[in-house]
Amino acid sequence: MARNSSALPARLEIANSLEELVSLVKDEAKDLVSQRIAQFKNFPRHDVSNLFSELSFCVLTANWSAQGGMRAQELIGKGFLTMPPEDLEDALRSVGHRFAYQRARFILENRQRAHLLPLIVNGSLPSPEARSMLVKNFKGIGWKEASHFLRNVGLLDVAILDKHILRLMHHYKLIEDMPKGWTRARYEAHEQLLIPIVQKLHMDLGEMDLYLWYAVKNTVDK
Repeated sequence: MARNSSALPARLEIANSLEELVSLVKDEAKDLVSQRIAQFKNFPRHDVSNLFSELSFCVLTANWSAQGGMRAQELIGKGFLTMPPEDLEDALRSVGHRFAYQRARFILENRQRAHLLPLIVNGSLPSPEARSMLVKNFKGIGWKEASHFLRNVGLLDVAILDKHILRLMHHYKLIEDMPKGWTRARYEAHEQLLIPIVQKLHMDLGEMDLYLWYAVKNTVDK
């Protein structure tokens, strides 16, 4: 769906809060969001190769784009876990990744801990602890990327605090300044600001993220 450049300013002018912004786009985006949520909930969380492909997607999207990560994932698939180093880097270059060499190195190093992924997402860990383990054990995975991964494999009780969401939080005066770097405590404190909103909307943080993304981009990526 093509982006309407006038949509975001109009919505921001009409809506007085994040809650109202979601309400403005909910009917329009509901089917797209429902399809994505179903995809996340049906993710095969016991399959190491699928989990590693999704983790690598999140490594790639940092300072790049979800669309680019999806192109890479379509091309490489389960090869993130098995492709020879030179072929992996060439594949990332072929889809236009800005940091093909660095991200290929991250993915190669992460292969050594791929076996941890089912334990992290299928165990008894609450999502904040699972997120912390991801940040601790995998290269190229910060607090936002770990949240992105967890949401995409069906754990919806986390917020993906990317620049678009943070700008909305700043616009609606939930935060005074844009954060410069994350610690666990800082990330969780910002995430907690969204909890009362999702409670009013009767949805998960991961679901609200899709509606807010639609409000910004007029599309629903993953």
